[in-house]
Amino acid sequence: MKLNAVCWSLLVMTSLLTSSCYYDVEEELYPSGNCDTENMSFSQHIMPVFTQNCNICHATGVEQGDVILDSYDAVLPYVTNGKLIGSIQHANGFVAMPQGQPQLSACTIDKIAAWIADGALNN
Repeated sequence: MKLNAVCWSLLVMTSLLTSSCYYDVEEELYPSGNCDTENMSFSQHIMPVFTQNCNICHATGVEQGDVILDSYDAVLPYVTNGKLIGSIQHANGFVAMPQGQPQLSACTIDKIAAWIADGALNN
């Protein structure tokens, strides 16, 4: 009888330990299918993505990989040469970004792609 109680206790402890926190992306967990990519603005929509996801490694003074993404002028060369979109889409031949983190949500990538397709304006 004691062995059964010990086994039950181990099972409960194991299930509690394996149900720890992990990275959740709301758009991935609850996709609404409603990703507005109209009229993307660098200052309102794109730069906040870089600030939140990229600039810990790619800002002036940090410059990992000699890449800076903390201003429009710094971002534009990576838009022009295709490295920005290739990296965030995890395309073959590009270094997947953000490195060591989950891929940006599909909606976020679509917003950046839409901004690029609309001419990558400094707006």
